[in-house]
Formats: sequence, structure tokens, C-alpha cells
Amino acid sequence: MIEVTKLNNEKITINSDLIETIEETPDTVISFTTGKKIIVKESRQQVRNLVISYKRQLYVN
Repeated sequence: MIEVTKLNNEKITINSDLIETIEETPDTVISFTTGKKIIVKESRQQVRNLVISYKRQLYVN
């Protein structure tokens, strides 16, 4: 699970295993395997780094 910020500054936690694509159009749009999409303030690279960091934590502990 990673925490991202919606455009209204609301922090939400999402399941990174359900992320299908991350696009910058210019807003960052995260598409999920469920068909849902959200727009977040973080860049594509920031979201990618959050996912990588989260996955590393899983395998270290």
C-alpha cells in the first residue's frame, strides 16, 4: 500500500498491486486493474519510487 495525494490535497492509501498504468497527461493519472482511475499530485516517477520502496520493505521484513 502506498500513500498519494489527490488534487484536493486529500491523502489516500492505494493498493500498489492493482496499478495497471501511470500516465502524465500533464496530470498524473493512475489506472487500476479494476477500471478505476485517480488523478494525483505526485509525478509518475514519484509514484513509481513509492511502489519500489514499498516492495523493498515487504521483502526485507
